[in-house]
Formats: sequence, C-alpha cells, structure tokens
Amino acid sequence: MPESAEKADPWEYTLYIPNDLRAVTVSRRTLRLILTMHGLIGLVDTAELLATELVSNAVRHTKGPAALRVRWSAGVLWVGAWDADPEPPEPPGSFDQLGEVEDGRGLALVRACADLWGWQPSARFGNRGKYVWCELAAG
Repeated sequence: MPESAEKADPWEYTLYIPNDLRAVTVSRRTLRLILTMHGLIGLVDTAELLATELVSNAVRHTKGPAALRVRWSAGVLWVGAWDADPEPPEPPGSFDQLGEVEDGRGLALVRACADLWGWQPSARFGNRGKYVWCELAAG
C-alpha cells in the first residue's frame, strides 16, 4: 500500500440505496472505485466481500432504504451498512458449522474476515434503524 494512503487525511462516503438486490452490485463497484482512488487497492477484495455481505443483509432482511458508509481514519477502513430496521442482527454462527448452508453465512464471513465488527442502533434524519459495521486495518 502506498505510504501516502496510510497518512492520508480522514474521509467518509455514504451511498444511499433503495431496497433492491441490484444495489448490492452498485455498492460493491462504488466501494472498489473509492478505495482505488484513495490508493487502498490492497484492501479492495476483502472490503468488497464485507460490504457485499453487509449491504445484502440490509436489503434482504428489511423493507426500507439502506446505505453503505465507508470511512478511512488513522490507518483503519470502516465499512458499514445502515438499514431502517432497529432490530439487532442475528448473531453469527461459527463459520465452520455453517457448511453448505446458503443463508446465514454473511455475518460469519464478516466476523472471520474483519478485524472488528459490531452493530449499533441509529436514528438518521428521523428514521430509526441500525448500522452494522466492520473495520479493516491497513497493513
């Protein structure tokens, strides 16, 4: 990773998306572009996987709009998805125990690939909801 990326000033982007599964692809491609433009190409693959899981959960399991939020500060990339449902996400199971199951792997992948993850209730523009987020440290 370029040294300048680690020392770069903090930045943040938010992409508001409709409740549409096609928004997952738009979010993933937008994230790739953001990270590439900021010289963080080494984080792209893992960040894309994490964002895909977070945004997919937000779109699949809620009825309202959602948002992808990406933030860089002090050598840490923070990726989060907001949705309008204030209920906490289902706790992730052990990734090893999931086997061939198609559903329920998202947060297990996030837990396995991120340095840190969590969720928090959120009220944005008067809408209740939650943010599910994860962190990736550079280097």
